Amino acid sequence: MTTLEDGHNQIAARDRPAVVYLYTVALVAAVGGFLFGYDLSLMSGAIIFLETEFALTPFWYGAVAGSAILGCPFGPLVGVWLADTIGRKQTLVVSAFLFMVSAVGSALAPSMMQLIAWRFVGGMGVGLASTVSPMYIAEIAPARLRGRLVVLNQLAIVIGLTLSVLVTYFLSFGGHWRWMFATEALPILFLMIGLVFVPRSPRWLAAVDRYEEALRVLAKINGRTQAERELEDIRDELGEESGGFGELLLPGVRLAVIIGITLMVFSQINGVNMILLYTPTLFLEAGITDAPDAILNSVYIDTWITLCTVIAFWLTRTFGRRPILVCGTIGMAVGHLLMFLNFTYQLPTAITLGAMLVPTGAFTLTLAPLSWVVLSEIFPNRVRGKAMSLATCAMFASSYATVNVFPMVLDWFKGRFGHPGGTFLIFLGICLSCSAFVWLAVPETKDKTLEEIGRSWLHKDDVPGK
Repeated sequence: MTTLEDGHNQIAARDRPAVVYLYTVALVAAVGGFLFGYDLSLMSGAIIFLETEFALTPFWYGAVAGSAILGCPFGPLVGVWLADTIGRKQTLVVSAFLFMVSAVGSALAPSMMQLIAWRFVGGMGVGLASTVSPMYIAEIAPARLRGRLVVLNQLAIVIGLTLSVLVTYFLSFGGHWRWMFATEALPILFLMIGLVFVPRSPRWLAAVDRYEEALRVLAKINGRTQAERELEDIRDELGEESGGFGELLLPGVRLAVIIGITLMVFSQINGVNMILLYTPTLFLEAGITDAPDAILNSVYIDTWITLCTVIAFWLTRTFGRRPILVCGTIGMAVGHLLMFLNFTYQLPTAITLGAMLVPTGAFTLTLAPLSWVVLSEIFPNRVRGKAMSLATCAMFASSYATVNVFPMVLDWFKGRFGHPGGTFLIFLGICLSCSAFVWLAVPETKDKTLEEIGRSWLHKDDVPGK
């Protein structure tokens, strides 16, 4: 006689291969996230040597540091068409190609302007990958695993950040900034090879009427019976959509787009990304005089955010999206207050490190992964590519503006008050504003299927979590 426990064990045994398969596919897609983190973080170590090599003024310092980010908004703009036309998987192939061209070009660039140009190309790859990787993972994952699998993409970003710090540290002896950019070629090759073996997104396949292929992918994840039910649900939801840009202006969908754009802009202008991008520079401001030591101290920050991202898997599985975001943004505000006090009273370097850990930890536990989770799941299927591309484009545009303004704001506060602490009071206000926005506007989407969430916007009176 089969007991209830035996039944649960049989289900677990049946699900295990599918879960392993899902995580394997998500890992390949998450290499796009790894390259996102690795590529952008390389500049935090290289910029110290580029400042000397090209005699950068504060304006050109920001221009060089933000050159990749300048290209990032153009990736999603191209991705609007690519993700819907050739599919999520093939768009990741295009992003890998742009990464490779940028890595080689940046390593060989003979002048500052050519370096900016090649970094711009890489930024387009970052923009494509950062849009499509979480989108692809969300579309292939069942509701029960979607949050954790999308967070896997964030973990890949953080690992990319951490590894790039170690690479730039070892290459900083002698100032080998060209080799810093060249090292990106290895993970790019891994992504190109891995993409050969992963399936296409089942929801994209269904959207272009390739239902048999979609069914095969879904069956490999959830079994034939569940796959047939899921495909029927996808077809029903797709039947309610046109997929055109005009659909983005429908009252419910428009609200989802506004929420997505606003949340992604907040994820960039909250100040923590500036701490991560300029960590070595901030350590130099705090009193460290040796460039390699300033870079090495960044490892503590990157190790910390890696640990926090791992903990975020548990948070995402246990709690809803909204409470995590609200608590996290308040924690970030507290961290910025500590940063202000640290620079105002010229505290020791060890205290500077401790002050950095609070906002970076709060960000990495909450807003960093959850902004991508929410963005990847709130839109209807046919317009997901377009809506995510617009939101990601806005995110990178705001990021580029922040990266360029940050050095000049630091310089102004230093000139006016003798330290850059006032900058962090601005970020404190932004974080509190983000917390209020999440509480008032962001819906709860945990454990809902993409089709349930999509229909709620098409029928705007039934917004999830409201």
